[in-house]
Amino acid sequence: MAKKGTGKEDFALGPENYKLLIIGFVIIVIGFLLMIGGKTDDPAVFNEEEIFSFRRITLAPLVVLFGFVFEIYAIMKKPKAKQEE
Repeated sequence: MAKKGTGKEDFALGPENYKLLIIGFVIIVIGFLLMIGGKTDDPAVFNEEEIFSFRRITLAPLVVLFGFVFEIYAIMKKPKAKQEE
């Protein structure tokens, strides 16, 4: 809805919310980057330590989960009200 007499529209999210959304997206991407790897040159070789490492099985999913929780916070955070003149 537009404010009376200003001609400007009110957006649901403020600039701070968009910055937080970008930060959350970067956190999620970092989590997925932590999951990649574990490829071997020889398909007959199974390197269990590399595939089931702490980084891929525990750390990366927690980072992704934190990123999604951060995104929810970024959306739910109330934008600061601007003072009307």
